[in-house]
Amino acid sequence: MPPVSEQSSDADLLRAIADGQTAALRLLHHRHAGWLRARLRRRCADPDVVDAAIQDTFVAVWKDAQRYEEERADAAAWLWTIAVRRLLSALRGPAHRWLSSPSGELPDVTTTPSAEELVLLGVEHGALGPALDRLSPELRHLIEATALDGLTVREAAKLLGIPEGTAKTRLMRARSRLRELLT
Repeated sequence: MPPVSEQSSDADLLRAIADGQTAALRLLHHRHAGWLRARLRRRCADPDVVDAAIQDTFVAVWKDAQRYEEERADAAAWLWTIAVRRLLSALRGPAHRWLSSPSGELPDVTTTPSAEELVLLGVEHGALGPALDRLSPELRHLIEATALDGLTVREAAKLLGIPEGTAKTRLMRARSRLRELLT
């Protein structure tokens, strides 16, 4: 594998990371940590939790870069998926973390697109994205936290710093508004 440079694509960097090149990891981190941190901060007000999620994301990339499949996903989307799942794990605490097999390895399984991935495709390429953009910020943030990031209403309320009852009411209003916008 040739040495990495600023001109290397993200996919090239991930291949180099899979080959053990720390310079590639450093460059990928430099490219993506900023926007990942900014997006995670919109979902979590605690900078320590966000920083831990970012760190865990790039540790996971170092360990599992060989799992990245360029033809299935953009590198940034792959990183975002890892980052948001690391944030959710951090918010839920150790009692909710997945356990690996006794050997410490995850099973190798072929997957089909999840419901979350299908929703994200609708946000990116369908009518849902423009409809979300038309929601007020407080409604959009709640939909993003629950529907897109997988938080419970209680977790989203805590994350957004609002009472749980307020979160439930806003979520009901957001769903109603989205139905209007999408019909």
